[in-house]
Amino acid sequence: MTLTRRRFAQLSGMAAGSLALSRMAHATAAPDFTIEIAPYLLEASPKHRFQTVAYNQQVPGPLLRMKQGQEYTIEVHNRTTDPEVVHWHGLFLPPEIDGAMEEGTPMIAPGATTRYTFKPDPPGFRWFHTHTFAGNDLRKAQFGGQHGFLLVEPRDNAARYDREVFLALHDWEGHFAGGDDGFMSPMYDVSTINGKMLGFGEPVRVKQGERVLLHVLNSSPTEVHWIALAGHSFQVIALDGNPVSQSRTVTMLRLAPAERVCAVVEMNAPGVWVLGEVRKHVQAAGMGIVFEYADATGKPVWNQPDDLVWDYKQFAASGAGAQNEATPIDLVFDSQFKGHGSEERWRINGRSYPETEEPILHAGQRYRLVMKNLSADDHPIHLHRHTFEVRRIAGSAELHGLMKDVVLVPAKTTAEVEFVAEHPGKTLFHCHQQDHMDRGFMMVFRYA
Repeated sequence: MTLTRRRFAQLSGMAAGSLALSRMAHATAAPDFTIEIAPYLLEASPKHRFQTVAYNQQVPGPLLRMKQGQEYTIEVHNRTTDPEVVHWHGLFLPPEIDGAMEEGTPMIAPGATTRYTFKPDPPGFRWFHTHTFAGNDLRKAQFGGQHGFLLVEPRDNAARYDREVFLALHDWEGHFAGGDDGFMSPMYDVSTINGKMLGFGEPVRVKQGERVLLHVLNSSPTEVHWIALAGHSFQVIALDGNPVSQSRTVTMLRLAPAERVCAVVEMNAPGVWVLGEVRKHVQAAGMGIVFEYADATGKPVWNQPDDLVWDYKQFAASGAGAQNEATPIDLVFDSQFKGHGSEERWRINGRSYPETEEPILHAGQRYRLVMKNLSADDHPIHLHRHTFEVRRIAGSAELHGLMKDVVLVPAKTTAEVEFVAEHPGKTLFHCHQQDHMDRGFMMVFRYA
């Protein structure tokens, strides 16, 4: 039923797409950016080549660097045989151009061209990606190569750094494997950073004394990743593009699907080092990149950490925050088992999309999403077109000042986030795992 309804939404959206978007676009002016969605042969290594779909014949796609509040037009050409859509993840955009068909964004028909015009806000490290259905085809939608960096430069930038480096983590060549619970979950043969396996891409060349600002994106369709840079530490300054209340220096980063971390690295340990996945089997599948100091030689060095370490709470503000009244919305996550070898259905409050409830929001009101995860899986939860404040994670004390647009809700725990309803229109709420989203883990909030 979900497949049929989403397909219907795609096809009906295409019919209205040209007219709706032409009213919002500057049809005669040259676009500021052009994106071509087209088949692409990715060479992750000489022995690992696979067909995917990408933006502008590269993985990741082009970096779109914009200034906050300045108007931009982006022209998108769909050179594939499937309807497509581009989601501008983390931006405050009207639902008709946000890039989700569930919100009413028209699909881009095969062979068609569309223009999006908007003033990007809020500032920070955002990204763009496809928001289509994959089902059992683990080369489509987020399983493929359609992801790119989007940086909205603030009007005033106080960060001190000498250069920026953008890194995208991704998993490829997925296949379904049955777990102990009987559920079918994707497993991957290849993992990359910026489309290359460790040892096959160009190294990141640095100089001693440089302050390098890393913008790290986890564009994986389903996997959480832990990242370390041997010989160095990370000074975390932003999560999901939003400045943290407390900047902390850490030895590793954890990123759930769709999360971003911005961190400054002091280049103070000359040599040749590996930045890679902390878990040995994932790094062995290729997730790593070499950092090479000027004039340094030798084999890249990796220092294996003992544990996986990460805690959202350390980046929240200290002390008691403002006690703003928020209306609670209770959301319970679980799954419905359909039998061994079958796909489970993911549910919010006992229903799978499109049969889920549609909570009504009132503009200007503050809401608290109380997310109770009854399942055995961690879920990266994303709210479109809004930024939320993380208030509780897994029984923690009340937090404040930690602003994000994706939060990982651990298995068998409750997480609470708050946001102000200040962007009217349909707003999609979903797990950012592609397979969970495809199996019903979505709902739409509506404004009164």
